[in-house]
Amino acid sequence: MNFTPTLLSAALLLATSAMAQKPETVDLWPTNQVFNAIPNEAVQEKAETGKDGILRISDVKVPTITAFLPPKNKATGAGIMICPGGGYALLAYGHEGEEMAKWFNERGIAAFVLKNRLPDDRTQTNKHEVPLADAMQGMKLIRQNAAKWNVDPNRLGVIGFSAGGHLAATLSTHYHRGASASEEAKPNFAILMYPVVTFGEKAHAGSRERLLGKNASPEQVAYYSNELQVDGKTPPTFLVHAEDDKAVPVENSIDYYLALKKFNISAEMHLYPTGGHGYALRTKGKGSLEGWPVACENWLKSMGLLDKK
Repeated sequence: MNFTPTLLSAALLLATSAMAQKPETVDLWPTNQVFNAIPNEAVQEKAETGKDGILRISDVKVPTITAFLPPKNKATGAGIMICPGGGYALLAYGHEGEEMAKWFNERGIAAFVLKNRLPDDRTQTNKHEVPLADAMQGMKLIRQNAAKWNVDPNRLGVIGFSAGGHLAATLSTHYHRGASASEEAKPNFAILMYPVVTFGEKAHAGSRERLLGKNASPEQVAYYSNELQVDGKTPPTFLVHAEDDKAVPVENSIDYYLALKKFNISAEMHLYPTGGHGYALRTKGKGSLEGWPVACENWLKSMGLLDKK
């Protein structure tokens, strides 16, 4: 087949455009400098797609972020880091990661799916520090590559699901605490989806035990109970939870919302009577819960994140 110069140019343009939008994966840490890492070749990363079509990843040793970028003519300049859930035991990377990234891209928002390490004594020292360190490093890398990825470093948020919601809430409340404190790691806004928030009475016991172990001190429990760590610097937050959630009690979201209001932080919470846990965008047949994406889009719009700047 012969191509005219015009057709060839158009084909090259389309190919270049398609290549530019291909997701890019970046390691969070330089090789041999992974935070708190213990070399252990016996542990290998696993990625499995279940009968439900959801990709789940476990035993992560090399944490990454994958950039999903909207077309430049659609990009608003806003960006969001996505923290999939999985009880700090695995990452529900498919429906709480990649599917959400495409949803944000459709609205002009760049999305960065975090593949963080899960707490594991076999491959980490001080395992309770590791997920937060990876999340902080992810936000730093997005800001450091803001020009490359066509995002505004002042319009970068985080969204987390279940235990990923705990990680997103921890990032929102701990970015300025401890030896690794950094304003560069602060999210400008947060979205928490059926989040684990507290490690107290209403905790998701599995997430708490995975992160802190079976014999966590009262001080550790309080430190990672994020409703107790909200302050005047915590970012504006949108929360979604179903009241019949049997995995993570709805009080996790309610108590975080009340803590935000105590400090006059802008917050919006949507509670639904039914829906259970772990749905992300898969809400068909779940009653009024089907409307959460519309509510979220309206909130993003009210925050100016759907406006090109």
